[in-house]
Amino acid sequence: MHSVILVAAGLVCQVLGHGDHNSGSQKPMVDESADWMTKHMAEEHHISEFDASSFFVLHDYDADGHWEAEEILRTYGLMDESNKGVPQSRRDEIERELLQLLDTNKNGLVTRDEFVAFIEGGNTLPDVGMGPGHHGDDEYEYEIHHWEKYHDENTRLEDLTHPEDIEHFKKHEMLEDEEERLEMLNKMAIVEDNIPSKFRRSG
Repeated sequence: MHSVILVAAGLVCQVLGHGDHNSGSQKPMVDESADWMTKHMAEEHHISEFDASSFFVLHDYDADGHWEAEEILRTYGLMDESNKGVPQSRRDEIERELLQLLDTNKNGLVTRDEFVAFIEGGNTLPDVGMGPGHHGDDEYEYEIHHWEKYHDENTRLEDLTHPEDIEHFKKHEMLEDEEERLEMLNKMAIVEDNIPSKFRRSG
């Protein structure tokens, strides 16, 4: 257990480094023929050196020592907005395919030992055609895929004119507006819109 914690701590330090623009963190260069896992780690985490154990720990999102089917689908980006159009039948097919490869005792979960044994057997996670596996929140995805590519700590507010910048900050404004609206409603003793029309005062 102690070794798993150390592995996780080391990866967290690398991932947190993405937010430090002074460090010059950039996506590692990866050959087009690289396997999906290597491309995923470079594209989504800006990590070039990793082993099976560290890959497993990084994608064990609830840190309970195994991957549930939902965690596997999340790693492949199937919980991301970019893949919202993927039909449930295809999601189920991908889930079955990956559990067939990884879940050797057929209990519906993938343990660290099962995954390490799979990789050490000369295997790698397949590319299922869902992209590099976007699985961060909006802030993380914006920083990894846009900010670090086009901006840095010297970027001025007036320089944020790319469509991705505009869309990102538009979401921020919408969230702030909604928070203000809810705050105003919470201060009101009675919210008129919540009262059935037949009970409202007329005129």
